[in-house]
Amino acid sequence: MKQLYKLFISACLFILFTNQHIMAQGCVAIRSTGGICEMNEHPDSSGNLGGYWLYNNNDRYYKSFRHFIGKQEQFQRTALHNNVINKVFTQDNSFTRVFDNRWSATVDIPFADNSRSQVSSGTRFSTHSFGVGDISFTGYYWLFNPKKATKGNVQVGLGVKLATGADNYQDYFLNGATGARTLGPVDQSIQLGDGGTGVSLSINSYYNFTHSFGFYGNFFYLANPRDVNGTLRSSTPASATTIATTGDVLSVPDQYLIRFGADLAVKKFNFSLGVRDDCLPVHDLIGGSDGFRRPGYIIAAEPGITYSFKNIALYAYVPIAIIRDRTQSVPDIRTTEITGVYTHGDAAFADYVVNVGVTVKF
Repeated sequence: MKQLYKLFISACLFILFTNQHIMAQGCVAIRSTGGICEMNEHPDSSGNLGGYWLYNNNDRYYKSFRHFIGKQEQFQRTALHNNVINKVFTQDNSFTRVFDNRWSATVDIPFADNSRSQVSSGTRFSTHSFGVGDISFTGYYWLFNPKKATKGNVQVGLGVKLATGADNYQDYFLNGATGARTLGPVDQSIQLGDGGTGVSLSINSYYNFTHSFGFYGNFFYLANPRDVNGTLRSSTPASATTIATTGDVLSVPDQYLIRFGADLAVKKFNFSLGVRDDCLPVHDLIGGSDGFRRPGYIIAAEPGITYSFKNIALYAYVPIAIIRDRTQSVPDIRTTEITGVYTHGDAAFADYVVNVGVTVKF
């Protein structure tokens, strides 16, 4: 039971950030950072001296279609069938080298297949993006001596996210009135990358009351110092006000995640239930906050189940949105100041996100 519970922790925390676009349930375009924040096995495992690998494959899917301004859902959008519908499938492949019972390092390589359906002059059409996303590298360290801290521990990770995903992916847009198609950058929510090189901090903790029951807590912050990436928000000419507020080009935003919950092992199965807060902030921690972004946050309940056998763990996690809030962006605030008319853009959110995957120790 103890060994299976340890493998469960490995799988559970491997997918901690594979569901970011759950950290992106729609137009609030928080990028997937992959399975970069695993705890591996419990560091107090007998014989856990390092020198092994962990591989994680996580597949994530969601469909966003409910529009929100602030916390208020715009029911008329779905009723009139003019809502935006995003369908996002992401596969994260993560490789972790465990050096010893305190140090480890992870590389994550995400791939995405995205589509966005929208309406122009009464005609619905779709744009797509496909390819590799932003690759990340992260190193981890357990703060407390695992030989002494046998009930709980805290792991800290520092990483770098590279701008390997396309931030100017283009497809053809339909003009419903004329039938003409124009090549232009796809919406920010389905771009493969954000165009910035970022640095990340992750803090993972656990405390076990028994070998089969415990609590976990996680924090992740990705800081993107770059202000804007130069990609135009639209292929059509922007207005003077939009240009003045920097809403004509795409922003390179920060993002963060707070997650906590409890897990219970029952034979080869492990069940977990937690709460998570995924957020794309209005203002960045480092650098400017100019450019177009759809800031907001999603508070979700996150049930999960893991089946472990030998050195393999299979899992499924389904975060279910409880609160969705599209906050006012910097261009929104500036437009309000310039025009004197309150401006607050919307964003489409999903009801839930499906994550399934496998973790293998070898």
